[in-house]
Amino acid sequence: MTTEVIDTVVDTVRTGLVGSGFMAGVHAAAARRAGARLTAVASSSAASAQAAARRLGVRRAAIDAAEVIAASDVDVVHICTPNATHAPLAAAALAAGKHVVCEKPLATSAEDARTLTRAAAEAGVVAAVPFVYRYHPMVREARALVRAGELGALVALDGSYLQDWMLRQDDDDWRADAAAGGPSRAFADIGSHLCDLIEFVAGERIVRLTARTRRMYDERAGREVANEDVAALLAETESGALATLLVSQMAPGRKNALVVELHGTRHSVRFDQERPEELWVGSRTSSRLLLRDPAVAAPDSARLQTVPAGHPMGYQDAFDGFVSDVYAAIGGAHPEGLPTFADGLRAAVLTDAVLDAAETGSWIEVQA
Repeated sequence: MTTEVIDTVVDTVRTGLVGSGFMAGVHAAAARRAGARLTAVASSSAASAQAAARRLGVRRAAIDAAEVIAASDVDVVHICTPNATHAPLAAAALAAGKHVVCEKPLATSAEDARTLTRAAAEAGVVAAVPFVYRYHPMVREARALVRAGELGALVALDGSYLQDWMLRQDDDDWRADAAAGGPSRAFADIGSHLCDLIEFVAGERIVRLTARTRRMYDERAGREVANEDVAALLAETESGALATLLVSQMAPGRKNALVVELHGTRHSVRFDQERPEELWVGSRTSSRLLLRDPAVAAPDSARLQTVPAGHPMGYQDAFDGFVSDVYAAIGGAHPEGLPTFADGLRAAVLTDAVLDAAETGSWIEVQA
């Protein structure tokens, strides 16, 4: 039995949410802006689901995830739950013939991610993972410069993703519990975004890496911790470019500092997620700051710009662009740069490689 909360406008895509935390709110806002009908939401309890339905503007609260997945008035299931639940929920949604948007990590092991990727292909549905930083227009601008050969041959890359929300020992979260969050925390949670952005912009993959990880506290809030706070990587791409990457959830003052810088033989380019309206481009004799402007942007950047220059766009706008592309794909379109379960699998493969490298102290050849 379900509880009707409020009604919403019916549109072509009918959305079901599994999970009711911060990310569910981001997904719900993006789905609504894409014109979807928010049909059902499930959470950890019936009371939590009812509260979420009211807060997020979803038509009804479901008893559990199985009800959302089985519902005849749900076309796409958004999975916004703890990491260890992603694989079984995504598998159930695929088996029910639903389109799926699954928060990353797609799975806590590459084997499970590979199984899901095959299942999605066999089901013939849209299956996406929100690597949403691809959807900042200036990221697409950087990618267009690389594709046009403006950087020259790629020499090196420098990137970091820094946060401070796990700085103190009494800072706790379900992600710190390996049973719920998985064997990797910092890298799987945010390092996956960093590597996805690097490979997306550079247009080439990391083929080998070595890594070190660090866990500052073996216990947080009275609970044992088994996954890392910090990961540092040295990597090499297909063309031989070297990359230095730092991921930390213990960087005081850094809230969501995702930065990628690519160095070519002619130009460098730098994107800072906390300054998403601009792109720095450097050369031997000068440097310039490109500001977001749909009037002069590359086509793939301009299509994501929903407001004129001078009207700031940010994280929710990027997420909106991602969900809009997912729903367009459900309608039969083929949006450029849509991150799919194959990209979720790629992140899982890289995570396994980082953990392997950190454990063995070796260089690891990254599987395709």
